[in-house]
Amino acid sequence: MSTTELPASPEFKANHAELMDGVYRWQRHIYDLTRKYYLLGRDRLISGLDVPAGGTVLELGCGTGRNIILAARRYPDARFYGLDISAEMLETASAAIAREGLVDRVTLAQGDATAFDARALFGRNGFDRIFVSYSLSMIPGWEKTVSAALAALSPNGSLHIVDFGQQEGLPVWFRALLRGWLKKFHVAPRESLREVLESESRRTRASFRFRTLYRGYAWLAVIGPHTLTSPVMGEVAPKARVGLTR
Repeated sequence: MSTTELPASPEFKANHAELMDGVYRWQRHIYDLTRKYYLLGRDRLISGLDVPAGGTVLELGCGTGRNIILAARRYPDARFYGLDISAEMLETASAAIAREGLVDRVTLAQGDATAFDARALFGRNGFDRIFVSYSLSMIPGWEKTVSAALAALSPNGSLHIVDFGQQEGLPVWFRALLRGWLKKFHVAPRESLREVLESESRRTRASFRFRTLYRGYAWLAVIGPHTLTSPVMGEVAPKARVGLTR
């Protein structure tokens, strides 16, 4: 496993990196233990990646490496890459990946998910699968992450996203309590997530599938080729059309 870093970045990116390091400097040690209770849908996303044999997978906002490790176990023939802006999180991820004996199959890099150079960081022009798990809700300018991810896909590649929904089927008090808690960690569910993803799918002439989980607690989406199918998401929706399943 190798870890690379971007050259000096703009002040805004540096400030966000510093913020994330501050938030997770201590949280990273208990992150996986606590987040398993409310970062729902991550394993469903991983099982729906359907990585081709010998394929390549990039996670944007890889955090502690939890998702990459589970995905690497599920797809033993694939190579994995992880990007995160927090050096603290990458330190934890590196240690976890080493403990799992995945050093030869995983490459990590520090960088900004809204603007990254896959060739400079990983020596690749594109990836068969890119996924973003509960990171868009804490990335300033998250819409740029979606565009950057789509630009980094290989032909016939797909982008997979799971994040907080709008809790549309849950009590108002629960929504208020959850958002108050998330705000402490600089996390904000993206109300326009579905609209942005649908717009990007039209722009790139790709298929778009969208599913709500747990009464809207989480949203799961895939942008990819029309031939892509998944038992997790169901059949591909026609171009520029949304398949919504509760």
